[in-house]
Amino acid sequence: MSKLALVTGATSGIGAAFAERLAADGYDLILVGRRQERLDAFAAEHPGTKVQSVTADLATDDGIDAVAALAAEQPLDLLINNAGVSHYMPLADLPAAQARELVNVKVLAPTLITRAAVGGMQERGTGALINVAGMIAFSGPGDKSMLPRRAVYAGTLAHLVAFSQTLSAELTDSGVRVEVLCPGVVATEFHTRQGLDLSALPRMSAEDVVTAGLRGLELGEVVCAPGVEDASLLDQVFAADLAAFDGQRPELASRYRS
Repeated sequence: MSKLALVTGATSGIGAAFAERLAADGYDLILVGRRQERLDAFAAEHPGTKVQSVTADLATDDGIDAVAALAAEQPLDLLINNAGVSHYMPLADLPAAQARELVNVKVLAPTLITRAAVGGMQERGTGALINVAGMIAFSGPGDKSMLPRRAVYAGTLAHLVAFSQTLSAELTDSGVRVEVLCPGVVATEFHTRQGLDLSALPRMSAEDVVTAGLRGLELGEVVCAPGVEDASLLDQVFAADLAAFDGQRPELASRYRS
């Protein structure tokens, strides 16, 4: 019996690369995107794969609810929350509609779609979730020389890191695995739609990102950083996070006392 995967943002970039890899691996697919013609083209090009195409805009409540309903109804083996939007600009310059779109697509949609899928996975005792974020999630401590500034975008990705780590702990011993996939700059349409020309910048292929994400699941990684060779760097970040968390006390810290 074929396994079933749901991929959001499946019409280009990392999502399309996931669809290609999973089709080659024998998965049945539920592919979500905003461009019906690309979904139809994928299905036509993969006649040996069972493909359900879902046209949905995850910036809207209706789009999120439709995909969450599918995630709850279908016996998913793998959920990949990949959909994204590329609104890179300082907060003061970011139109309210684009800020709302970012938060809907990268925070609300993954949260509600994952919530819909995870109960069935727990009942079946198996399943996996991959939330696609990015290394920008770790860029917050950088000073103003780190450009372009993108507070909302970075914040949404940081949410996915903390959300995935905490959810993984919640699901310990359930048979359900959780990973947040954090690539650096990837060679896709993502940046060109923002009007950014990154052709001179070294970039990872979407196919390599997918390879890392699926291998990271096998390795039991909760945070998968495809371009970080020394994984101990990530361990140091998370150890420092926990040290700060555990270092809190009910007494006011001395530096705040007059």
